[in-house]
Amino acid sequence: MDFIDEVKLYLKAGDGGDGCVSFRREKFIEFGGPNGGNGGKGGNIVFVSDANLNTLLNFRYRRHVKAGSGKSGASRDRSGTAGKNIVLKVPVGTQIIDEESEKIILDFNEPDMEFLIAQGGKGGLGNTNFKSSINRAPRHFTCGQFGEEKYVVLKLKVLSDVGIIGMPNAGKSKFLTRCSNADTKVGDYPFTTIKPHLGVAKVDNSEVVIVDIPGIITDAHLGIGLGHKFLKHVERCKILLHLIDVTHDNVVSAYNCMRNELELYNSDLVKKEEIIVLNKCDLLRKVEIFEKKNHLANYLNKEVLCLSIGEDLQPILRLLNEKLKKGSSRKMDVYDPFKR
Repeated sequence: MDFIDEVKLYLKAGDGGDGCVSFRREKFIEFGGPNGGNGGKGGNIVFVSDANLNTLLNFRYRRHVKAGSGKSGASRDRSGTAGKNIVLKVPVGTQIIDEESEKIILDFNEPDMEFLIAQGGKGGLGNTNFKSSINRAPRHFTCGQFGEEKYVVLKLKVLSDVGIIGMPNAGKSKFLTRCSNADTKVGDYPFTTIKPHLGVAKVDNSEVVIVDIPGIITDAHLGIGLGHKFLKHVERCKILLHLIDVTHDNVVSAYNCMRNELELYNSDLVKKEEIIVLNKCDLLRKVEIFEKKNHLANYLNKEVLCLSIGEDLQPILRLLNEKLKKGSSRKMDVYDPFKR
C-alpha cells in the first residue's frame, strides 16, 4: 500500500434547493391559498478521524469532493429532499490546513473526532411562508443559498510512541521488523526504506507504537534526499530511538549529523527524550565497540546502549516503555503542532 501523507482537496458543500410558488386549486375548495414548499438543505462535508487508517491513499484520485444539493420545493407544501452529506475518513494525526491562509483549521490527534469543514446551503422558502392578512396570494419565494467551498491541504503526521531515527542503513527497518509485525523492506544498501512504517511492539503486558522514519541525511531540512518529506513525522513521537551504525568511522559525527538536521528543521525536536543505541555490534570486535561506545558516551555525557543482530530486543523495549510511562505520569510537554 502506498504511503500518501499530503494531498490538496477542493471541497464544495451542496447548494440549498429553491422555494416553490404554488397555489391550492381543488374542486369545491373556495379559498385555495398558497401551498409552495421549501427547498431542501444542501449536504455537508464532514471529516472523521479513523484509527484504522495510516495513509491518505483514498484521496490520491479524489481531489474534488462535492456534496449533494438540496431539491427544490413542490406544491402541496412539499419540501425538497436534503442533499446527501459526505463523510471523509482520515488517519489520526492528520492536519487540515487552509490553503490560502496556511493556517491549521484542525488537528485530528484522537480517534473518532468529527469536524464539519463545509456547511451546506440553506433551502429557499416557498410562497406559503409569505402569506399574511394583507397578502393572501403571495408570489414571492427565495432561492437556496450556496454551499461553502474551499481549498484545503491535508497533511499527515504519524502519531507514535517511539520514532526510530538514524542515518540510512543504520538498521532502523530491521529493528522494527524484529520487534513488531511491521512488513518492511530490508536491504544492505542506503535508502532501502522510502516511506515510514508503523509497527506495534508488545512489551510484557503493554503495547508500544513504533515508527521507522527513513531518508534523513545531511541537509535533509533543505530538501536533500527524502528527509524533508518525513522529518515532520518526528514531531509527533514521544521518544526518539537513535540508531547509529557502529561500523561508521566516526560515531560522534554520525550522531551530530542527525541531531543537527532535527534542530535545523525544528528546534523543539532536540528537546525530546532520546535513547541512543550503537547497532550492528556483531560486525566489530569487542575492543572496537568498547572504544566507540565510551567515546560517544563521554562526548554526550549520557548512557549509550549496544545491539547486535539476533540479540533480544526486550531490554530496550522495556526501557522505552518505562520512559513512556514516566513521561505520561509527569504529563511531559509534548511538541505542539499549532506552533508552526
